[in-house]
Amino acid sequence: MKLELRGITKRFGSLVANDHIDLTVEPGEIHCLLGENGAGKSTLMNVLYGLYQADEGEILLDAAVQHFAGPGDAMSAGIGMVHQHFMLIPVFTVAENVMLGHESTKAGGLLDVAAARARVKEISDRFGFDVDPDALIEDLPVGVQQRVEIIKALSQEAQVLVFDEPTAVLTPQETDELMGIMRQLRDTGKAIVFITHKLREVREVADRITVMRLGKVVGEAQPTASNAELASLMVGRAVELTVHKEAPTLHDEALVVTGLTVVDAIGQLVVNDVSFSVRGGEILAIAGVQGNGQTELTEAILGMQPRVEGSIVLDGKELAGRSIRRILDDGVGFIPEDRNEDGLVGEFTIAENLMLDRSTTKPFVKGANLQLRYLADFAREKVKEFDVRTPSIETKVGRLSGGNQQKVVLARELSRDLRLFVAAQPTRGVDVGSIEFIHKRIVATRDAGIPVVVVSTELDEVEALADRILVMYRGKIVGIVPGGTPRDVLGLMMAGEAPPAEDAVATEGVVA
Repeated sequence: MKLELRGITKRFGSLVANDHIDLTVEPGEIHCLLGENGAGKSTLMNVLYGLYQADEGEILLDAAVQHFAGPGDAMSAGIGMVHQHFMLIPVFTVAENVMLGHESTKAGGLLDVAAARARVKEISDRFGFDVDPDALIEDLPVGVQQRVEIIKALSQEAQVLVFDEPTAVLTPQETDELMGIMRQLRDTGKAIVFITHKLREVREVADRITVMRLGKVVGEAQPTASNAELASLMVGRAVELTVHKEAPTLHDEALVVTGLTVVDAIGQLVVNDVSFSVRGGEILAIAGVQGNGQTELTEAILGMQPRVEGSIVLDGKELAGRSIRRILDDGVGFIPEDRNEDGLVGEFTIAENLMLDRSTTKPFVKGANLQLRYLADFAREKVKEFDVRTPSIETKVGRLSGGNQQKVVLARELSRDLRLFVAAQPTRGVDVGSIEFIHKRIVATRDAGIPVVVVSTELDEVEALADRILVMYRGKIVGIVPGGTPRDVLGLMMAGEAPPAEDAVATEGVVA
């Protein structure tokens, strides 16, 4: 089935998310839609899937104009979508999830679960998915859950398959398996749209590439294009993709974490007896699939988790049990993984956001008075130093692009006297050009002798920045290995497998 999008335009108030976009996807083709977060890729596919209604333009399947009032219409027309965040019910079986919304019944009005089970087995056998129809979703690895999503789409005879950032929650090995599945589906004649911002994956699997930027199609490319060429199309200028750093100059142990345990609000053990240390002048990267305790670990260091046991010592001073304010005042800088939730106040100006950590002390406050002249001078200096693209320091930070918002957080945190810098997902939702800048500043912080902890689900980022790599799985440390450890080894560790002895470095609290 051939898919054509003609002049698709979608507005949200004054924001034009999609601006007269044309796209054609042929049967038996993997067509990659490449662009940074916020480029409009997912919005376009949500229009195709009936989740949004286009303000202008047409959707055609095999030259016939379509009108989708909702996802049900899109599925009936042969369109399937595999979302980044799976649409599965954990306590249901695979067969029950696949039949949900398309329930068939037998005599007496009873659900025909046997028919759904047979359908799952038939599709699983045909594509070699190896999925048990009777398995509970909550018991399946993430990679297998994604196969269930694909089976759901195929069970409705989908001829056009949309994969929306499908590798965000996968290990490298699971990503490779998904690429193989996509090629297999393509070879059966399916038209596949693959949405991503990861250049490595694009070049590996795409037959054609369309690049979007700020809601518009800005060019097409072949898979033979270099990473630099693709990045330039995405950003609109040449980008340095390699992080240049010298070997670290190591100082004494600065951060020592011992027996750290975190229990979440519903009583689940999310960080389990974790111990490690970080020396001044090194970057320790914490890797793992999202949801394996990394978030809670960094929040525990910052005093943001209420149910914590164990010790967190920085330069001989215990941080565990202290308030967030005291930990920040002790010289801990922090980039949270969700800048809008924990890092910025959207309705405050850039200048106001730059003083958030120091809003009660000199030189920003004298007596009971805010020192507006000092704040303005400071803000202008940091906007220039950190290359924040803005018309004014009085611009509300919520109006900036994601990359410029992240630079404001970075400028605020790195302009204090630091003894530890913790960066959680420092380049999430950030354009390639801003990634280049942020990585340089993180390395410069390390080179100033400050211990740095970087948490990232992006292996490319981990490999680029890390002097050592700590891998977490289900709340425990699988191992700590040197920077430069091969991706296949890291991928196996992210799935819970201990590293080969020759790759491991001395550590405590490691999964047996």
